[in-house]
Amino acid sequence: MKILVAGAAGFLGSHLVESLVSTGHEVIGIDNLYTGYLSNLQRVQTKPNFRFQNHDVINPLEINVDRIFNLACPASPVHYQKHPVQTIKASIMGSINLLELANKNHARILQASTSEIYGDPNISPQPESYWGNVNPIGIRACYDEGKRASETLFFDYYRQYGVDIKVARIFNTYGPRMDLQDGRVVSNFVLQALRNDPITIYGDGSQTRSFCHVNDLIDGLIKLMESEDGFHGPVNLGNPVEFTMLELASIVKELTGSNSEIEFHPLPGDDPKQRKPDISLAQERLKWNPQIQLREGLKTIISDFKSRI
Repeated sequence: MKILVAGAAGFLGSHLVESLVSTGHEVIGIDNLYTGYLSNLQRVQTKPNFRFQNHDVINPLEINVDRIFNLACPASPVHYQKHPVQTIKASIMGSINLLELANKNHARILQASTSEIYGDPNISPQPESYWGNVNPIGIRACYDEGKRASETLFFDYYRQYGVDIKVARIFNTYGPRMDLQDGRVVSNFVLQALRNDPITIYGDGSQTRSFCHVNDLIDGLIKLMESEDGFHGPVNLGNPVEFTMLELASIVKELTGSNSEIEFHPLPGDDPKQRKPDISLAQERLKWNPQIQLREGLKTIISDFKSRI
């Protein structure tokens, strides 16, 4: 098939492009390179079934495709809080432009949504039926509410125009090619540990996250895109095994052999205290289960970061 990947030069997008190219699809990658890097695509740049176009999804695109993956949006708090207006534009205007393209091409389109649509959840684990606890005017709202609006647009285009949609809610994902300055907890801890800098924990370290390796996540996205039973989602994709920040710091220090001390800092505004996916729907409808456990997965990002610093 001819597949468009928006956000192709990003962390997740580049891994997705590699997987699709390796299975013989014709892949067109687009990215405005705000948070993506062409170096992420070096393994596919010379492949005859891949081409790249520098394009911002807030502008319409004319191209004939069979499938569209929409991963085009800054996902790191460091980046989206620096440029909040551009972030919400990417979510809303980008979704409209790609949905219009899907409608015109009769193409299937997948939205890479996020666990952030649940905000600071009052229940755990979070099932897809949970509507969330989001501050609509907080410093994270440009991303949280932008992604929530994107989901609204996707389902309205499905109901009004019959567009063939898929919506995945992605939980914390990590792995090789994460930006060294990404600002999220796994990349922060690994970089600090490798440099023997203090490991910075925000809050008291009791807040939890669940970490999914990028290889498992890409497998889930492709399975969702190719599901043929009329299933549109939204569906949680993430690893449900929960770790406190203190536990994560301890594992990272052990695997890196680091001498880093742990420093505690105030918790940022609207930072969720708990994040754990209920993946029973993905298990049932996609036959998907994450396979890579945290210690095994951390070794891949540690090796990658060592080679880059």
